[in-house]
Amino acid sequence: MVLYKLEDFDPDYRDSFDGNDIKGYDVYTDVNNENVGTIKNILVDEAGHFRYFVVDTGFWIFGKEVLLPVGRARIDQGARRVVASGLTKEQVEALPEFSDDLRVDYDYEERVRGVYRPQTVESTAPLDAPTATTAGAVTPRANPEYDRDTYDYYQHDADLYNMNRQDQQSLKLYEERLVANKTRRKAGEVSIGKKVETETAQVSIPVEKEKVVVERTTPTDTQAVASPGSDAFREGEVARVELHEEAADVQKEAFVREEVKVKKVTEQDTVNAQETIRKEELDLGKSGNLNTDQRS
Repeated sequence: MVLYKLEDFDPDYRDSFDGNDIKGYDVYTDVNNENVGTIKNILVDEAGHFRYFVVDTGFWIFGKEVLLPVGRARIDQGARRVVASGLTKEQVEALPEFSDDLRVDYDYEERVRGVYRPQTVESTAPLDAPTATTAGAVTPRANPEYDRDTYDYYQHDADLYNMNRQDQQSLKLYEERLVANKTRRKAGEVSIGKKVETETAQVSIPVEKEKVVVERTTPTDTQAVASPGSDAFREGEVARVELHEEAADVQKEAFVREEVKVKKVTEQDTVNAQETIRKEELDLGKSGNLNTDQRS
């Protein structure tokens, strides 16, 4: 079966880990809690199933890169580490070395699986099924009953490729938070216009008019004789005087009495809101005399 590097199979694989990248996690063995190395990459099959962690052993085995079947690993997201189940230094030394340009085929995988398969100590084992030596070194164990054309990861080596869900369950605790948002709505409308009102106005205008004043006086020289040719005893003699007077001429004219400017200003105010929110707390229930390690 063809295997792919995780980033080549799915460039957006981090989305499946809530944005985290498992590459770079430290690898520890549960034998003595020893740091084995770091996760350099992950190999997946054509269906995207995890098959192997590529472990860079660093100074543990002089920078050797090896494959760790996913069924022999437990991911601890909180501690950002991968725990290798039962991994020993002898196993890593017996594993074939991995490199980026290496073609992983059935024969190479069989060499890897042979190291992780249960080892026996029977001295009568056949040559094609090597066993652990008395010196502690691990010899890969072949399995001749497997066929490269019909080999199935889960049917033949389920313990190497089934990730233990019980060891890797995650429980998300949720809480409610008040999220303050603002919506703009129409609070009202102000209409400003003009209307015409009428009223009676009075104005005082001083006017002048002329009148005739007739004064009758007695001459001082009443004994004087009128001279011939004077205007005495002439009929039809009339004295005319023109009289003038002023009349009030009232007209209406429009003047600017007042100017009104209309504008908007924004005022800020604080509105307090109160709601009941919920949050989930961890309720740890256990039975028996078990030790639990809670980490933040």
